[in-house]
Amino acid sequence: MRPDKDVDVSEGDVNCSPNRAVWSARLGGQTQALLARDAAVFLHQSLSTPCLDALGACSGSRIRTLDGRELLDFHGNSVHQVGFSHPAVVRAVTEQMRTLTFSPRRFTNEPAVRLAERLVELSPRPLGKVLFAPGGTLAVGMALKIARVATGRFKTVSMWDSFHGASLDAISVGGEALFRAGIGPLLPGTEHVPPADPYRCVLAPPSGGCQACGLRCAAYLEYVLEKERDVAAVIAEPFRCTTVNLPPPGYWPRVRQACQRHGALLIMDETALCLGRAGTFHAFERFDVVPDMVVMGKGLGGGIMPLAAVLADPALDVAGHGALGHYTHEKSPVACAAALAAIDVVVGEHLPDRALALGEHAVTRLGAMASRLPLVGDVRGMGLSLAVELVTDRQSKAPANAQADAVLYRCLHRGLSFKVSHGNCLTLTPPLSITRDDLDTALDILEEALASLGNPTPGA
Repeated sequence: MRPDKDVDVSEGDVNCSPNRAVWSARLGGQTQALLARDAAVFLHQSLSTPCLDALGACSGSRIRTLDGRELLDFHGNSVHQVGFSHPAVVRAVTEQMRTLTFSPRRFTNEPAVRLAERLVELSPRPLGKVLFAPGGTLAVGMALKIARVATGRFKTVSMWDSFHGASLDAISVGGEALFRAGIGPLLPGTEHVPPADPYRCVLAPPSGGCQACGLRCAAYLEYVLEKERDVAAVIAEPFRCTTVNLPPPGYWPRVRQACQRHGALLIMDETALCLGRAGTFHAFERFDVVPDMVVMGKGLGGGIMPLAAVLADPALDVAGHGALGHYTHEKSPVACAAALAAIDVVVGEHLPDRALALGEHAVTRLGAMASRLPLVGDVRGMGLSLAVELVTDRQSKAPANAQADAVLYRCLHRGLSFKVSHGNCLTLTPPLSITRDDLDTALDILEEALASLGNPTPGA
C-alpha cells in the first residue's frame, strides 16, 4: 500500500510513520514492555526515542532483536566498519581492562601514544599531530577552536544539508534543518553555501551537467571566501555520508586552492567515513587533496568504544596556552586499545580494498535495479557508502518520501535495516567486512521491496 501523503522524515525515521505503527503492533510482549520503559524514562527526541525495537545481540553484519528477529545491519550508525563484536577488538578491550582502565589527563599512556603514532603513520603529510575526544561532535568543536586560534579569525564556510554533530557549535556549521530549527541563536559567522550535488544542483545550467557547468559550486564557495575576507575555515565532509552526494571531478582541488589563496583552513569531517569506507583509509584521499585537519570518529572505536580524533598539520600546534578539548576521557586507554585493534583489522584484512570491490558490485546491481524500476531516480556509491534516491517522477525529481518509508519497513520485515536520509534516500552502509553473499542477500531484499510496493501491508 502506498501512503496517501508523504511522511515527514526530513533526516530519517522520526518515529511518526504509519508503517511504524504496523511494525510496533507485531512486537512481542517482552519487547513492548522494554520499549514502554524506555519511552517512560528517556526524554523523547526525533530519530531515536521512542525507539523502533529492542536489541539483544549483535555480531559481524547482523543485529538480533529481543524477539529473535535477525537483521543485516546496513545502518550501524557508521560505527561498524570492522563488523560488530570483532574478536580482535573485544580481545583488546578485555585485555586493556585488566591493567589500565582509565588515565587522568595529566598522565599519558601507551595505547594513546601508539594510536596517535599509528594515525600519523597512515596519514599523508602534512597531517602529523593528533587530539582525541570521546565523540565526533567534540572533535569537530576542537577543530573549529584550532582554526580560530591559528588564523585569528572566527568565521566558517560549510554546506547546507550537511551534518557535523548535534551540539550548538556543530549545528551552527551544520546545515540540517531538523537540528537547527527552533533552537534559537547559533554561532555567528557561520556562512553556508550550496553543496556539490550533481543530481540536484541548484547552480548549474538546466542542461549540460557538471561538464558544462564549470564547477559553479566551487566558484560560489570561492566567491564567499573572497567577499568575506576573514574566514577561518571551510569545514565539510568529503561527500555527504548520508546521501552520498559525490562532488564532480576537480571540485575539492579547486576548493583547496581557494582556501590557500584566501587564508582559510580546510577541515574534512570524516566522522562517519573514516577507516576505509570510501575505499581508502581516509576518504579525502579519493579526491586528490590533503586538508589542514581531518576529523575521525564513530568506527574509530571499533564499534565498541566511543572515540574520535582530530589530525592536524603540526603548523597548527599553536594553542598550547589554552584548552582545546581537555576532555575527561580524551586519552582513554581502553578506547585507544579498541581503536588500535580496529585499525589492525582494517589494514590487515585490506578492508578499504574490499570496500572498493564490493562497492563496485553493489553499484552495478543497484544500477540494474534503476533501469527496471522508475521509482529509483539515482544510484550513488563510493566504496561501501551507497545511496538510492527515490523519486515519484524522474523528470521533476520529486522526492518519494512516502515510498521510501514503505520500502524501509518492507525491508525490515524481510531482514534488512538501513537509514532513510532526507526523506527519500535509502542509505546503505554495511560493514566493510561483509561477505559477498550477505551483500547480495541484502540487495535481493531491497530489490524485492522496491518492486512490491503494491502489497496490501508493509509486512505482507
